[in-house]
Amino acid sequence: MTLVAVCVGAVGLALALSFALTGRDSRSTWPQAAPYLGGGEAQTHAWQRFHFRAYTMTLVFIAFEMEMMFMYPWAVVFVHEGLKAMAEMGMFLAILSIGILYGWREGVFRWQ
Repeated sequence: MTLVAVCVGAVGLALALSFALTGRDSRSTWPQAAPYLGGGEAQTHAWQRFHFRAYTMTLVFIAFEMEMMFMYPWAVVFVHEGLKAMAEMGMFLAILSIGILYGWREGVFRWQ
């Protein structure tokens, strides 16, 4: 309860200082609130549906990154474990290969 009171007090103090230093309400007018650095007014609504074609490419990227992330520590473990570590890495790579084959089937590697 004390933390909530401190947070509310800090926000109130910040708003009071902002109002006291600027001497006015800090709501911006239309020219100040207009979009900038990226173009003009939006032509469509923000919630309009769109096709995210990079989804399958993202899955393939994650598959390759996961493979490399686990291959380096596996090399250290392989020295101590031997054939058991080799079998475990084989299963891991087989599972990742399924993801890569799925991406290939979806046409991720066809650059258009």
